[in-house]
Amino acid sequence: MGPVLAGVLQLLALAAALALAHKPLGTYMARVYSSDRHWRVEKWIYKVIGADPGTEMRWPAYLRGVLAFSVTGVLFLYALQRLQGVLPGSLDFVSIDPDQAFNTAVSFVTNTNWQSYYGEQAMGHVVQTAGLAVQNFVSAAVGMAVAVALVRGFARSRTGELGNFWADLVRGTVRILVPLAAVGAVVLVACGVIQNFSGIHEVGQFMGGTQEWNGGAVASQEAIKELGTNGGGYFNANSAHPFENPTPFSNLFEIFLILLIPFSLTRTFGLMVGSVKQGYAILATTATIWLGFVALMMWTEFTHHGPAFESANGAMEGKEVRFGVGGSSIFAVSTTLTSTGAVDSFHSSFTGLGGGITMLGMMLGEIAPGGVGSGLYGMLIMAIIAVFIAGLMVGRTPEYLGKKIGTREIKLAACYLLVTPALVLAFTAVAMALPTPAHSMTNSGAHGFSEILYAYTSASNNNGSAFAGLNADTQWFNTTLGIAMLLGRFVPMVFVLALAGSLAGQQPVPATAGTLRTEKPLFTGLLVGAILIITGLTYFPALALGPLAEGLA
Repeated sequence: MGPVLAGVLQLLALAAALALAHKPLGTYMARVYSSDRHWRVEKWIYKVIGADPGTEMRWPAYLRGVLAFSVTGVLFLYALQRLQGVLPGSLDFVSIDPDQAFNTAVSFVTNTNWQSYYGEQAMGHVVQTAGLAVQNFVSAAVGMAVAVALVRGFARSRTGELGNFWADLVRGTVRILVPLAAVGAVVLVACGVIQNFSGIHEVGQFMGGTQEWNGGAVASQEAIKELGTNGGGYFNANSAHPFENPTPFSNLFEIFLILLIPFSLTRTFGLMVGSVKQGYAILATTATIWLGFVALMMWTEFTHHGPAFESANGAMEGKEVRFGVGGSSIFAVSTTLTSTGAVDSFHSSFTGLGGGITMLGMMLGEIAPGGVGSGLYGMLIMAIIAVFIAGLMVGRTPEYLGKKIGTREIKLAACYLLVTPALVLAFTAVAMALPTPAHSMTNSGAHGFSEILYAYTSASNNNGSAFAGLNADTQWFNTTLGIAMLLGRFVPMVFVLALAGSLAGQQPVPATAGTLRTEKPLFTGLLVGAILIITGLTYFPALALGPLAEGLA
């Protein structure tokens, strides 16, 4: 079997698995967030945190819950890292430096999981399990809660109430993420991923010296790392490490976990707004972009010219032989079109255009299908923009799902769209203008610029993957990337929840002969076009200086 055919068959198998899981999981999640019953374990949690799950919240109260919970998580994780040197079960690792502890705490709480450290050489079992793994669950649940709040904004009328943040947070964690992660961890253990709490041990001679490895609860963390579109990794090599991702099947299964909830949430959306067809329209949009990006990535990586490429049947630099170009391409596109950031190959070693595709996937806002929760609310914001553009074309007030898109709504949607580009472009410009950040670049020219651009694109969009080659463990990058992660996560949430409150307070508008049918293929095409054109106009100059210049050289 040729490598191209193997890649296509993997893509078809993945699509089939996602199609089979879409309906049951999407329906189940809609029931979870619509139920008025509480499990016993959930009642215990509410009692411990002092929350009343039956109290409805307006958007300011919902936002305060999101921010209070997230700030508490940052402080706890920061303290855990700073105290690592005196905690038991830390494998004798020292405490983390303040700037790196800040960066890591912000990274995992914002669902970014950017790592400027070597996981197996810096973090012990306590920080990995009690700190990082816990945030993998709850940061994903926060994103899902905000998405559900926006969906309720479309579904409800003449009320500003969006549900209860604490109930949404607990249910998303207890009823969705924990059970799915448990099943995923068992499958990964069966594939050969390690799961233990062993210490550091020698594994033999390597290059004239002794090589050492430490164990860890890797399978359980790997499962939620992918399922919650978190990223990060127990080891520095991330999902390219054989302890995290040993076989081609485990590689495909990890991609499946990355895409499972984001794709299924489109059905949850359709059920909660009372129109499954609306969910299918969003699903068609995300699937079109995802498949298009995978096809484009495979083309760039399989057909690059040169004797080395032709003898290896593709651009194999930076890729694991056990995954090949096909599996690596699917993983790279899936992890950058979601907010995952896990890698099974190194994006800096992709062809110039291939590296640009990974960057463009993040620049779209990671909405195809996007991160857990964040992808859905990002796509709905783009749907509002597309409806507004269509309304301008025909000269009538735009409507979406029976809600008028007026001045307030479009301002909030526009502010949402402007946040991450402003962060990416401003921080990249400053870093390139100052002398110190440039010293962290391994490469010069267009590729060196791509390293900086990729880092701030990844941080601001809460992706977490790195272009490699950039030494990000400096005070400048730890601090500025941490700030970009914070602003890129929570400022857009302010606009999302404000928009949800505005929509929930409206009275539904009855559909007329002039109403744009947003469940039809025409709207799907309009939405895909709007996403690509808006992103292209925003980022083309920066992409032209980096990956496009390198790819066309």
